[in-house]
Parts: sequence; structure tokens; C-alpha cells
Amino acid sequence: MKKSICYYTLLSLLTITPGILSAQQKIKPPELLLIGTFHFNNPGADAVKFKTMDVLTAPIQKQLELMTDKIAAYSPSKIYVEWDYRKQAGLDSLYQLYLSGTYSAYVESKYKNTSSYGFYTQNEIIQLAFRAGKKAGLKKIYAIDYELDLPADTVFGAITAAGQNELMAHIETAMKEIGSSYDRKMQRMTLTEMMIDMNTLEDRRRNVGFYIQLFNRAGKENNFSGALCVSEWYRRNLYMYSLIQKKTEASDRKVMVLLGAGHTAMMQTFIEAENEFKITELKDVLK
Repeated sequence: MKKSICYYTLLSLLTITPGILSAQQKIKPPELLLIGTFHFNNPGADAVKFKTMDVLTAPIQKQLELMTDKIAAYSPSKIYVEWDYRKQAGLDSLYQLYLSGTYSAYVESKYKNTSSYGFYTQNEIIQLAFRAGKKAGLKKIYAIDYELDLPADTVFGAITAAGQNELMAHIETAMKEIGSSYDRKMQRMTLTEMMIDMNTLEDRRRNVGFYIQLFNRAGKENNFSGALCVSEWYRRNLYMYSLIQKKTEASDRKVMVLLGAGHTAMMQTFIEAENEFKITELKDVLK
């Protein structure tokens, strides 16, 4: 009888002791500082639109200094960021410039007055991950993103074709409400407060639920555009988590993951399912 991979996986799970890494290490699981964030340079690529903070202002720069001081004191041995893993060499080059103190001069000469200038000056990878990595004495920052184009336009087309007007209204309302909520928080919160707020269990649950509750329903009975979009979102995040699993070694007792808040919401579900990392929250590091 031909058996699927799921059959053999089930048999394996029945015979293998849970906790592969923990069983090998026979020590407490490594800690993973999970930091979800909004994109500091806010290119407007996300489905939810909202205003952002100018992270280059003196008050926010001071907060970033204090925040990264605390992260450096936490002593992560690796920092993982939302950068395409296939472009690790480019990230390495930029980080080496940052370590040598020549990054700003390089950006000014190469990107000033270009559309990319905001990315290279404001992005959270530079402002937070690079800064924390340098203070922690790290020689490398690790790229773990796997970029995919989610077929959102196809999903909206499928909703229209199916006459799912109520669903479309729910999606539009949800996106507006989330964007308005972030706008209000941006106006009244400091960067530090905003970052802590984006890493609450409530915020992560909302991020995870958005795709399942709304997009997954899209299309007629024989049209699975919505489910395909959701599965692509899961695939991207699973690939990212796979890279975290592969790159984290037994000697890494503490690592840090800095990603968009939607990604870290997914990371938490994977971490809890695997039970090989102990999640450390930003609020506890910043005490």
C-alpha cells in the first residue's frame, strides 16, 4: 500500500521523543527575543496603511540608543532580520560599513536624493538591528526573509466575482480600523511604548487571525484564491522560521528576531508548536 509522507511523519512522532534540540543539548532551551515592529521607513507596501514616526529625530534616536543598550546587555549571539536570505552578501557589506563607521557617508554619497534614501537611513534593520548588533559585538546580522508576492489582487477579484460584498466590506473596514488604531497610537505613544504595544499577545493574535478570518473565505466554492493567498503567507513565514531553526546552533543560548509585527505573530505560533525556544519579550528586556 502506498503511504503518504504524513503517514510516516505520524509514525515518527509516535516513536521520537519531543524536543529534538533539547534532547540533544540536555540543557534549557535557547531564549529567543521576539521583536515585532512597524517598518520605520514605511514604504507603504503593506495592506494596512498608516502614518509613521520620523525615527531620525533626536528624541527617537535617544530612545533607540537606550533600547539597543538594553538589547546588547541581553547579549544575543545572533540577530535575524527581514532581509531576503538570498541577498545575505549585500546585508554583510552594509553591516561591515556600519561596523567601520563609514555607513552614513556611503549612504549619503550613493542614495541621497533617490527613492531608496529613506530605506537606508530609517529602516529598522539599520536603526535597531545594526545598532544593537554593533553594541553586542556581533560580526554578522542574519537575513531570513523569503520574499513572495501575495496574490492579493486575485483575491479581491475573486471576491467581486463571487458577489461577496459583505466580505469585501469586512476586509476594508478591518484594514481601515487597524490603520486608524496605529495612527492614534503613533500620535500619543513614544517609540518604545509603540514597540512594546506591538508585541502584546492581543496584537499578535489579531495579526494571525486577519488572514484566516477574512482572506481565506474569498471566492466561489471552486475558487481557492483566498486560501492560496493565506497559504503563501504561511509559506513565507514557515520558510523564515526554517532558516531560524537551521542557523541557530547549540552554542546559541540567546538569539534575537526582528521582523514586521505580522511575521512575529506567526513566529510565535511556530515557536509554541515546536517548543524548542523560550520566547523572551521586549518589555522584559527593557525593564
